[in-house]
Amino acid sequence: MSIMTGDEKHSRASTSTLDVLWALYDRVLQVDPDDPANADRDRFFLSKGHGPVAYYAVLAARGFIDPESLRSFGAFTSILGHHPDRKLIPGVEISSGSLGQGIALGVGSAYAIRLSGSSARVFVMIGDGELDEGSNHEAIALAARLGLENLIVVVIDNDSSTHRWPGGIGSRFDVEGWRSVDVDGRNQSEITSAFTTSHTDRPLAVVAKVGGLYA
Repeated sequence: MSIMTGDEKHSRASTSTLDVLWALYDRVLQVDPDDPANADRDRFFLSKGHGPVAYYAVLAARGFIDPESLRSFGAFTSILGHHPDRKLIPGVEISSGSLGQGIALGVGSAYAIRLSGSSARVFVMIGDGELDEGSNHEAIALAARLGLENLIVVVIDNDSSTHRWPGGIGSRFDVEGWRSVDVDGRNQSEITSAFTTSHTDRPLAVVAKVGGLYA
């Protein structure tokens, strides 16, 4: 049995997110690369921050960063590190890579946005293995109790979670009062349609299946 190196795992963690990221930035998110701090923008939180290469590529394609900067990925002087830094990269909402924080940050942001009267939405991308972190389960429960209709969590499912929920990952969200939908994480039309799923007075979880371990 071959053992993957850390670089191989991070590379596959990046490519597993590409189709969902492109569907979001091309067809779903209300964001403007010319005004990335607009108060009414949708927020995207990459909690799965250990695999940012695809994220950087999409940000470049959408005009947030110079495509030439992709050549410097990982260099000491580059803005594009192995984990995204919100202070360095336009359009990046959170500095991430320490797993288990994204949903909690999303809950706080979505609640604050609702209190402000804005119609902006918060999208959080996590990995299925990240659901092993207990902080996520507290945040999942709170989000439903607050009825955060403006919160959408995308779970990239590549069979890396140690848990096996009866009924699948979506059932973990359903039992707390979320609306969940399963999609083929490589089918952009299916992914895009999932974000139009009705979820009045409750958050939405989109579980994107992308293949086997670290696919």
